[in-house]
Amino acid sequence: MVQTVRVYLPATMATLAALRRHGRVELAQGHAVTPMLREWFADADAEELAYTAFARAAQDSLGRLHADPTVARRRVVISADAQVEVEDQPLGSSLVRLRSPVPLSAVAAIHIDGAAAEPDVAAAAEAYEAAQAGDPDAQLTVAAAADHELEWYDVSELDQLLS
Repeated sequence: MVQTVRVYLPATMATLAALRRHGRVELAQGHAVTPMLREWFADADAEELAYTAFARAAQDSLGRLHADPTVARRRVVISADAQVEVEDQPLGSSLVRLRSPVPLSAVAAIHIDGAAAEPDVAAAAEAYEAAQAGDPDAQLTVAAAADHELEWYDVSELDQLLS
């Protein structure tokens, strides 16, 4: 099923630089409020569901940081309106497949960790793979990064964020 929804894209500062350079972001997947997420959290309201999808994108940003140790150790989530395909996923999933690159004009907001979060985010990025494999100590390290709220920026501030 293809639909246009608010999607939360896990990113890095390098992704933002590419967004500025090319005027679009090219990612295969993001997170959104899906039917599977609604069914799993039946008692949650729209705001709680959106926050859950957003938090999952922030965690996936750690995976991107883990994969690229050269980028700034700050989680980045891009909120945008995009055409997505909701695939058959397990109950509770917020994962969606993007149908095409997301143009800068579709970006609603950019969310980035503040400077104070960098040490915890760096440790979490380092521990990410072990946490995904079930290591309880690594999971605690990743959870410490999640204690930091991402800061909100308007898309018009993209140039300042990258300077």
